[in-house]
Amino acid sequence: MNVLIVEDEPAIAQLLRETLERENFSCIVAQTGLQALDLFAQHKPDVVILDLMLPELDGLEVCTRIRQKSGIKDPYILMLTAKGEEIDRIIGLSTGADDYLVKPFSPRELVARVRALLRRSLRHGGQTNQVYRTRHFTIDLDQHTAIRHLDDNTSELLELTTLEFKLLVTFVSYPSRVWSRTQLIDQLWGNDFFGDDRVVDTHIRRLRKKIEPDASHPSYIKTVVGIGYKFEDEIL
Repeated sequence: MNVLIVEDEPAIAQLLRETLERENFSCIVAQTGLQALDLFAQHKPDVVILDLMLPELDGLEVCTRIRQKSGIKDPYILMLTAKGEEIDRIIGLSTGADDYLVKPFSPRELVARVRALLRRSLRHGGQTNQVYRTRHFTIDLDQHTAIRHLDDNTSELLELTTLEFKLLVTFVSYPSRVWSRTQLIDQLWGNDFFGDDRVVDTHIRRLRKKIEPDASHPSYIKTVVGIGYKFEDEIL
C-alpha cells in the first residue's frame, strides 16, 4: 500500500515514514500543500496522512482539492493536527477527511488508524472486507453479527439491536477516535434526528451492559470528559 505523508516538520515526517515503512508501507513525503497535490497526482496513493498546518496551502484546502479531483483514485485521508479543539476535528472531517489524529501521537496508534482505514470497503466499488477484528470482538457486517471473545477458547454472540450494532461498528471502525455526541448522532440518525443529544448517553449505557465485563468501569467504550466517547481495544 502506498502512503503520501504531508508534513512540513522534518522530524515528524521522518518519524511517520520510518514507522510506516517498518510495517511494509511504501511512503513518499511532501512538505508543502502544493507539493502534496503534485505528488498525489503522480503517485495516486491509497492513504494520505495530512498535516493541518502547512505552508502554501493548509491541510483543509489540500483535502478539499483532493476530494474534488475526478477520475483519480479516491484515497483515505488521515488528518494530523496539533490543535485539540473539537471544532478543528469537525471541520477537518467535513472537508472530506476520513479520520484525524491529534499530535503528539504514538507510532502504534498511527499504524492502528491507517490499518483500520484500509480495512474498510475500498472506494469506487473496489473489493470489500466486511469484517472488523479486535482482540475482544469480531464484527461481521455481511452477517450482521457481533462476537465478543471472552478468552482464547470462549466466545459469545452479542444480542444487539440495530442501533447498538451500528454504534459498535462506528466505534470499532475508528479505533481510539474521540466522538462527540453530535458526531455520533450524525452517524446513527443523520438528518432524521430530532431531540436531546443526551439520548446518545442512553444508548451508550445499554451497549456497555452488553459488551463490557463491568459496565460501571468500562474497558472498551471510554468516556472522554467534556467531549464524548472513544473505543479502546487492540486492533488485529
